Amino acid sequence: MLPYVGIPTFARATHHPLDGDWHADAAILGIPFDIALGFRPGARFGPRAIREASLRYAVPPAGLYDWRSGIVRLAGVVLADLGDVDLPSLEPQLAHERITAAARIVRRRARLPLFLGGDHSVTYPLLRAYDDVPGLHVVQLDAHLDFTDVRDATRWSNSSPFRRAVEALPDLRGITTIGLRGLRTDPEAVQEARMRGHALVHADDIPPDDDALAAILPQGSPVYLSIDLDVLDPSVLPGTSSPEVDGLLYRDVMRLVQVVAEQNDIVGVDIVELCPPADPGGGSALVAARLGVECLATILG
Repeated sequence: MLPYVGIPTFARATHHPLDGDWHADAAILGIPFDIALGFRPGARFGPRAIREASLRYAVPPAGLYDWRSGIVRLAGVVLADLGDVDLPSLEPQLAHERITAAARIVRRRARLPLFLGGDHSVTYPLLRAYDDVPGLHVVQLDAHLDFTDVRDATRWSNSSPFRRAVEALPDLRGITTIGLRGLRTDPEAVQEARMRGHALVHADDIPPDDDALAAILPQGSPVYLSIDLDVLDPSVLPGTSSPEVDGLLYRDVMRLVQVVAEQNDIVGVDIVELCPPADPGGGSALVAARLGVECLATILG
């Protein structure tokens, strides 16, 4: 089926109602929420844009053939698209409750949840659905630390999801943040993250050697992988709320995903901060969609 034909689900996954009778290897859930942004709005349109772009990378039942390795990826993998969480537009606490409840359902019925944001504040209620995972470690690919306590008199902005998460999840053992390069940095947030033992890796300091890279990433842990699309250079992905110059290339991000997946059990992935209005040509959505499909292929085989 051609990419512009039919109803867009993620990579042509079968659509199921969230509360229906379904089970899947990977399940996709949209979180169309962006009232926590501090700069350009529009991330609420991210899940829809990613789904439409993902039709370019539809996964057939026979899988995707990788000619370099000779491996067929995602062959026989059952994908379910559960649509979006129905969120109130101006009630963040109620939105958080609905996001957490939906994520718990996805976790019970899918081996690997893939959540499509939305701004980065949604990672906090998503992580609350993992409060039963001992020793959980977060790997955050991001240009910004997102560990600020309060911004503009709110504790719930997209600058604070991981600060709120460590307060709510006593078993969240560590956070590794890679790709940092923001010009505006909260010194208190840096100090608090370092006091907790978080690993903060500037984009310039990502090791080129795979063994050295493996050494700075968690090993043998259940990992929640959170990908803020502003980790990518704006020349690769301009359509995000807070782009930062001198970022990572697509291949850099996939290298990080590969190493994390090789040495850990990835229990959830989110891809956040796509802002379709900032890139009317749709190239950013195409990058985000391919990233989502390749994350599934890397983690599930």
